[in-house]
Amino acid sequence: MMPEPGSHKDDIKRTRLRNDYEGEGVPDEYADEAANDRLHRDDPLPREPRTGEPAGRRPSGEPGAKGVERDAEGGGTRLRSSTFNDHTLLPTRCSRDGENISPELGWEAVPEGTRELALLCEDPDAPSGVFVRWLMSGIPPEVTGLNEGEVPSGVTQSRNGFGELGWGGPHPPAGDEAHRYFFRVYASDRPLGLGEDSTPEDLRRALSGSELAHGNIVGLYER
Repeated sequence: MMPEPGSHKDDIKRTRLRNDYEGEGVPDEYADEAANDRLHRDDPLPREPRTGEPAGRRPSGEPGAKGVERDAEGGGTRLRSSTFNDHTLLPTRCSRDGENISPELGWEAVPEGTRELALLCEDPDAPSGVFVRWLMSGIPPEVTGLNEGEVPSGVTQSRNGFGELGWGGPHPPAGDEAHRYFFRVYASDRPLGLGEDSTPEDLRRALSGSELAHGNIVGLYER
């Protein structure tokens, strides 16, 4: 039986297929398309080659969606990383098994009128439910990315699921299927007013009516 499109098993199988193709020498830019084609060849719905979503259907953007929700022409913001590719494994140094260093992230196509950027990372596969890994707000709109472990001056880091300020790297139970880590950058047309004890729910409420665009990328990690 094929895994349900968009499911955790679907994501993991796609990643493993892509890694297999890359190991066979398929260029990275084609490995995604080949993996999606292999995964969905028996799926009756035609699918977009990059996202794996049914053709004409926009990804939901909720935990479980893949890639950037809207392209630049639609007013979206593109998020990428040199530390990992979309739907590939985060390196050990970014986890609590390693140095617990936040990954490099970069973004582009930030809309005019943006007053503040915010970053959020959540793990929807944690045993206790959605686990907050990172919430950073107050990022100036002229900032276009963060180096590994970088915290820009003047930003606000809220508490992660461990109760610590800043990045809380992956540490899934040993033997679990790879957990997914959804990184998202938001552009707001007004200050969000978040603090150290703010939650993702506070962020979403603050973005209501002020969000101009967002983009996302998904990392994986297993032990």
